[in-house]
Amino acid sequence: MDFKDEIAKEIAKSPQGRDAGLCADEIREMIEIPQESRMGDYAFPCFRLAKALRKAPPQIAREMAESLGGAEIFERVEAVNAYVNAFLKKSALIGAVLTAAASERERFGASDLGKGRKVIVEYSSPNIAKPFHIGHIRSTVIGNAINNIYAFLGYDTVRVNHLGDYGTQFGKMIVAYRRWGDREDVERRPIRSLLSYYTKFHEEAERDPSLEDEARLAFARLERGEEAERALWQWFRDESLKEFNRVYAMLGVSFDSYAGESFYSNKMERVLELLREKNLLRESEGAQIVELSDFDMPPALITKKDGSTLYITRDIAAAIYRQEHYGFHKNIYVVASQQNLHFRQWIKIIELLGFEWAGDCVHIPFGLVSLDDGTMSTRAGRVVFLEDVLNRAIERTREIVIEKNVNTDNVDETARQVGVGAVIFQELSNNRIKDYVFSWDKILNFDGETGPYVQYSHARASSVLRKDAAALAAALADAAALAPALRESESAYALAKLIYRFPDAVREAGEKYEPSIVTRHVVDVAQAFNRFYHDERILAEDETEKRAKLALAFAARQTMGNGLRLLGMAAPERM
Repeated sequence: MDFKDEIAKEIAKSPQGRDAGLCADEIREMIEIPQESRMGDYAFPCFRLAKALRKAPPQIAREMAESLGGAEIFERVEAVNAYVNAFLKKSALIGAVLTAAASERERFGASDLGKGRKVIVEYSSPNIAKPFHIGHIRSTVIGNAINNIYAFLGYDTVRVNHLGDYGTQFGKMIVAYRRWGDREDVERRPIRSLLSYYTKFHEEAERDPSLEDEARLAFARLERGEEAERALWQWFRDESLKEFNRVYAMLGVSFDSYAGESFYSNKMERVLELLREKNLLRESEGAQIVELSDFDMPPALITKKDGSTLYITRDIAAAIYRQEHYGFHKNIYVVASQQNLHFRQWIKIIELLGFEWAGDCVHIPFGLVSLDDGTMSTRAGRVVFLEDVLNRAIERTREIVIEKNVNTDNVDETARQVGVGAVIFQELSNNRIKDYVFSWDKILNFDGETGPYVQYSHARASSVLRKDAAALAAALADAAALAPALRESESAYALAKLIYRFPDAVREAGEKYEPSIVTRHVVDVAQAFNRFYHDERILAEDETEKRAKLALAFAARQTMGNGLRLLGMAAPERM
């Protein structure tokens, strides 16, 4: 049952709602959830009704509370200043929660909101032959969670890893490898070896600027498709992907497409032709630009003096290809806030080209990761490898599992699930736009509102449910009838309310592209479950009471498990 809808209908039927001329949909948008439970389950502010009814909001609230008091779904309705505070019948809400969780299970919280609509989510997108460092975790796990949330909401999602596999840096890499490289080193440690060559190139180029010219020539040969340069580039790409995929496997992340920048290299001429047709190209010091001063933006550089294309040209080509190939409803880019101007520019150019779907291209920015002593630098070799972070988290977790004699059938698997989960959860626990400083202590701190806490709560609920499988089966078969047995328990009702609001949290996270909404909600559910666990004897003597409590524990476990999986984490049964 959608209680907001039911309350909106009751308010719309009331004399105050009718006289104010508000429809149920308008009223639904006005309904709030009070911060404190003593203020009710839902609240309706009466300020907007004052003009139409020619009364003070507190008077309207008193009259409306009296009108609504007899409605079937309410336990009581109170007026507090200009608000109508509604208290639902506890057994109605608990019954709705128990029934939904028992019947929907892995789909609890899901919807068919996006049925028949395709959403592309581009995320991660590391540069070939460069480190997969801690900075890449943001795009990777935020994008993965957004993809999971949209899929859960019924959209047909396409996961795209737009690899940075093209550009002048490959000319530098080719020159560096030919001068100082070793094939066995690259095959043994691809990224670290290639990074060392790249770093050495920049060190040597400081002393010998002619290396830059040599690199430009090497890239020009690559662009022409010359066999030797093409073979080296392909090898760098293949070796890099092996290493990237090892990290993706640790994170449980996969993609439907690895079409990177190189994929669009033969699609540039069409973009240039479209820009010429619309008379958008201007020459500036030998380069080609699109003037955007009318939109409060600097010019967008389309081609350099030598005619070579840039990121912006390739992003325009990629968007056109994706619309023609996939017919997307939304084309989402999970890319750092540093690129805000870049995305504003090329999306505006798509619009100027006359493509109506320009507004369906959405840039989802996020804050940056820095080190204690400043920003990371690939050129200087100052990076923290993501694989090192994950391995240290796993090893630290393994030590804790052994030290605390954690109940698990597989120490290594539990350490992997919890260690990696801790890193993912920490990334998704705050609003994505916030910058933060990387800290080993913070990453490996498992106390408080963390991923391991939620995973432990899920395992605790699983443990309780295993203790009486017969009672649990009976409870799930007739969940709605058990609700009255829980109406006197404050901790049960508080938990049921949070479980009930989980589908709303998922929808809101999708609307705002904000996985931290799910993260915070599953922490709240875990805390409420642990209060319920401590306040109540779940395996009670009375059979009806026991079944009711098991049904609620099942609903809590299902909610935590579904939330963790949306975030890209495992939900251990034992821990």
